[in-house]
Amino acid sequence: MTTVKAYASPSATEDLVATTIERREVGPHDVMIDIKFAGICHSDIHTVRGDWGPQQYPLVPGHEIAGIVTEVGAEVSKHKVGDRVGVGCMVNSCKECANCQKGEEQYCLKGNIGTYGAVDRDGTITQGGYSTHVVVTEDFVVTIPEGIELDVAAPLLCAGITTYSPLRHWGAGPGKNVAVVGLGGLGHMAVKLAHAMGAEVTVLSQSLKKQEDGLKLGADHYYATSDENTFSELAGSFDLIINTVSASIDISSYLGLLKLDGALVNVGAPAEPLPVNAFALIGGRRSFAGSMIGGIRETQEMLNFCAEHHLGAEIEVIPAEKINEAYERVLASDVRYRFVIDTATL
Repeated sequence: MTTVKAYASPSATEDLVATTIERREVGPHDVMIDIKFAGICHSDIHTVRGDWGPQQYPLVPGHEIAGIVTEVGAEVSKHKVGDRVGVGCMVNSCKECANCQKGEEQYCLKGNIGTYGAVDRDGTITQGGYSTHVVVTEDFVVTIPEGIELDVAAPLLCAGITTYSPLRHWGAGPGKNVAVVGLGGLGHMAVKLAHAMGAEVTVLSQSLKKQEDGLKLGADHYYATSDENTFSELAGSFDLIINTVSASIDISSYLGLLKLDGALVNVGAPAEPLPVNAFALIGGRRSFAGSMIGGIRETQEMLNFCAEHHLGAEIEVIPAEKINEAYERVLASDVRYRFVIDTATL
């Protein structure tokens, strides 16, 4: 085992603290990564605070990991020492079920193994990216292409793939009208990606306070959902709506904004149920769907797409001692648009 520095949550109610954790020895198919940057995702906060269920503590969160390979196992063929790599929201799956065979490991029928807070193959609890090093099986490590800096690449491993996957699946592109609900960590990437894919992009946000940002990021239009005229004015406008908000919204109202056969896809994950009026669906053959991150193959495709289009996340780099303050700022929507921890400060 290798002892590494980390920041961990001691319980659901306490601040994260500096600590050390053990990483397994590098096995034949493993890669050891010197983590350079780790993004802070809203999921990290939900998880460590027990919003999504009880956890085993101490827990090191972080599933937006970018770094450099420092050691590889004897049978590793996909990565070599010195490679620029990333790790996202999962570090393993069964690799045998129908979904894994299709390259959709995030929907593994036996359950994918999350980057933190999950039971790993050896029975230990996985610990995430708020640390100096991580050991991951090579199949769950992706290459970060030249042309994307590691700090702006880190959030792509969650925020990037979480929005890229549904945009691709539901056919965002030229001639399509795409709306993005919320302009936060996920939403700002959805806007950048949908714009790069050639879609006409509208941001639907509570207020107009981020309008200038939204238009700079690639949105063609920007509307405030607090203005009730928005819902009548935009009725029947969109082929696809990506809802990035992790809070409860009136889904039926948003379904009314879809064209015939349009889809409203949830990528935000509020803890409470989202009620839907059946008539809002059947009136226009509309769909209300969900999407969760993406498979490893698609994550690599997303990174290559971002490199080709010179896309990265909009970030604020922070030292480790500001993690707790950053959590409070995320909850107050006071970040534009992703905090990234410089792990050299651990």
